[in-house]
Amino acid sequence: MVSVTANTNTKKDVHLANQPRSNRPFASLYWQRQAEGQSKFHIGLFVSILLLTALASMVLFIPLMYNYNMLAFYTINNKDVPCGNSCRIEIVETIPEGLVYNETLNHLDTFNLWKNLIWNANSSIDIASFYWTMRENETYAHPSSKKGEEIYQALLNAGLRRNITIRIAQNEPTTFQKNPDTEYLAQIKAAEVRSLNFTKLVGAGVLHTKFWIIDKKHVYIGSANMDWRALTHVKELGVAIHDCPCIAADLGKVFDVYWALGESNEVPSKWPEKYSTRYNANNPLNVSFSDKTNLVYISSAPPSFSPKGRTHDIDALLRTIINAKQFIYISVMDYFPLNLYTHRYKFWPIIDNEIRRAVIERGVNVKILISHWRSTRPMIFKFMNSLRSLDRVNGKVRVETKKFKVLSTPDQDKIPFARVNHNKYMVTDNGVFIGTSNWSADYFTDTAGVSFVMTTNSTLDNTLREQLVEVFNRDWNSSYAQNIY
Repeated sequence: MVSVTANTNTKKDVHLANQPRSNRPFASLYWQRQAEGQSKFHIGLFVSILLLTALASMVLFIPLMYNYNMLAFYTINNKDVPCGNSCRIEIVETIPEGLVYNETLNHLDTFNLWKNLIWNANSSIDIASFYWTMRENETYAHPSSKKGEEIYQALLNAGLRRNITIRIAQNEPTTFQKNPDTEYLAQIKAAEVRSLNFTKLVGAGVLHTKFWIIDKKHVYIGSANMDWRALTHVKELGVAIHDCPCIAADLGKVFDVYWALGESNEVPSKWPEKYSTRYNANNPLNVSFSDKTNLVYISSAPPSFSPKGRTHDIDALLRTIINAKQFIYISVMDYFPLNLYTHRYKFWPIIDNEIRRAVIERGVNVKILISHWRSTRPMIFKFMNSLRSLDRVNGKVRVETKKFKVLSTPDQDKIPFARVNHNKYMVTDNGVFIGTSNWSADYFTDTAGVSFVMTTNSTLDNTLREQLVEVFNRDWNSSYAQNIY
């Protein structure tokens, strides 16, 4: 795992607050919150007129809306991509070597998932990635790097000997991250590789995405980079979705965006229709996992990479918070209400405000688990303490914060950029948000990432949401999680 380095580019800042209104996010909750408090009279008048219009037309349009939604559940750009009842979903984790819990949760290991996905692939493997350090003893000589080497050799074999089409979209290599792994795969024609230059595309940021698509029907989205340490020494969490062509097809549209940008190095003023999606926060996919119906969609960042219909990552995150009624559990490596990777910090409280609003106005309990490792910025604890100051402000409503530290032996401590909880997810009483981004402004405004978002009304055990609650509680109650003071 490698941290995003500070951007020293002098081009214009692309913070959302500085964008003209014509460039602002589609149906953006961000701008909805920014507009609150302005012209209450006009807003009230508009809402009244809108309600009257809606009531007058409801009888005419509800049947049409119903039929459209049923079609949208199974159609992408007029091509049928059925999901049916075949979709399976599961949590995927990397538990770092030496990390031992008092309780055992049997989730699929990242290494085994990736290995199985490669060996079971029949036609295609698409990988969107930040950087690659998979080879044995690459970056640092250590026996545990063998798992990365095994995955790399499996990909090489798939591309050369099994005639599997492999496409890799990655952040453009730098002096610090040269990506010889993908350079070699491309050189021997085991894979086609395209690199995205964010300086040219956006003016700042990186391709921070981490997802796989296999045979246009199997998907992995999560925190794990293409790095042997992500299989052995970094705590990772993601989601695997099997036999689900509708989700794979929609995520494939995000990959297609990266693939196009890797060739043109220019963001179009308007994305062609073929990149658009019908599935978003307002019209999610209706997918059955284990005979339980869930509403699902894929969100993405930055806004300029999101064609028509795609919900932006920040909007998806805010909606998950807003929809929570009882609790919000957040596990993320970094949490900063700031632009971190600019010459000067800029205050960006949009997520922070929504959490506070949930506590004060709706009485929602909040727990936040951040990471504590050698690269932690000390000011993160001040922001955690600021949130924790709301604990019991609203009666018995709790706001609690902890830091998770992955302990190391002297040998493990020598491994660079390792031994950290790299998770990036949120789970509530009715929703799941599993992403690839840390929580600071930069990751939503000029850095590429995706999230798997799910809403469910199921209160039964063995759902993805319940399993994610169990994962959070396991970490929260472990000896590795300590209170922040």
